[in-house]
Amino acid sequence: MKRFVSKSKFKPRSLEYFREVESSGEPLIITDRGRPVLTIAPFGKAVEEKVARLRNVIMKYDRPHEPVAEDEWESLK
Repeated sequence: MKRFVSKSKFKPRSLEYFREVESSGEPLIITDRGRPVLTIAPFGKAVEEKVARLRNVIMKYDRPHEPVAEDEWESLK
């Protein structure tokens, strides 16, 4: 069952809602003027699998604010 709560009701009770989502495993949809804008959901197996697939595939670039030379482009792919 989907639960909806407005931003104004969510803000002062956010920790309570976080605990509810964590214990129940059910997502909570946050609305703004009746329109759904956010979903608070537990970090589940599907997300863990996606993160595991990305592990060690992202390369660190030590100088992000400096220009990249042409011969360095290949190392960024």
